[in-house]
Amino acid sequence: MNTIAPPVALTAEASASAPAAKWTVSQVEALYQLPLMDLLFRAQQAHRENFDPNAVQRSTLISIKTGGCSEDCSYCSQSARYKTEVGREALMQVEDVIKAAREAKAKGASRFCMGAAWRGPKDKDLEAVTRMIREVKALGLETCVTLGMLKDGQAEELKAAGLDYYNHNLDTDAEFYDRVITTHKHADRVDTIGQVRAAGIKVCAGGIVGLGETRRNRAAMVAQLANLDPPPESVPINNLVAIPGTPLANSEKVDTFEFVRTIAAARITMPQSFVRLSAGREAMSEEMQALCFFAGANSIFYCDKLLTTSNPGIDRDQALFSKLGLRPI
Repeated sequence: MNTIAPPVALTAEASASAPAAKWTVSQVEALYQLPLMDLLFRAQQAHRENFDPNAVQRSTLISIKTGGCSEDCSYCSQSARYKTEVGREALMQVEDVIKAAREAKAKGASRFCMGAAWRGPKDKDLEAVTRMIREVKALGLETCVTLGMLKDGQAEELKAAGLDYYNHNLDTDAEFYDRVITTHKHADRVDTIGQVRAAGIKVCAGGIVGLGETRRNRAAMVAQLANLDPPPESVPINNLVAIPGTPLANSEKVDTFEFVRTIAAARITMPQSFVRLSAGREAMSEEMQALCFFAGANSIFYCDKLLTTSNPGIDRDQALFSKLGLRPI
């Protein structure tokens, strides 16, 4: 059991790098309540105990099937329920995906992530996706897919194709979940993560900040991720990109320091995981990104576009890495 005392008095005995620690919501909320400099110090300690502090993993993400999703995720431009600028597109041809993967590798990406706007993949679609995985893997890239909820046996098929990571975000706290999504339950997400883990695939699971949740909701989300057994190997933290036409189009932006606190809380509670600075980075200043890296973020999406939203260009990222003395993994 975790030996951290109730908030705000966090004990020195609770090592930030103890991977077996179980976290209560109150304990994570206590991290948020620390003075920012103390929180960043603890996060940096945990980061340095487990990673090279000046190395950042770079992933490229593409949408292999865009739009027309039947789910009602309130933040998503690809839901068929909302009128957005995103149209419906068929599954990409395997050859086009391989071309994109080659280009990503040439530009310095080490992982190639493929996303499809499905509630879950049909068996006929999974056949094409497994071929994509095999071909991308053959290029020497790590592979990741996000395909929605999986049926029995599908995780095993993905594993047989050589898949390294499966992304399935918890999005938000279980208690807040039905305020954001009603077409499936938080428990359904956890079930798919369990299937992926049982098949021997690494888990990529994180959440979104700025959905209208409270700080306690954010702390609960971090705790729920940290208490997965084991925690996800990759934890993307997304800053909501408010999409016109979605129910969250007019959401209030989360304060910069609150977002940085979320990165730090993720680093402390999941010290051995890659914490990815994900969606919303295009609107972040260099100073905000630098604070996030100091708070323990050590992975980014390295491409011009994230599924349907913009991302800093590769040239901008290379310039920022140069300024900060960061190097790619």
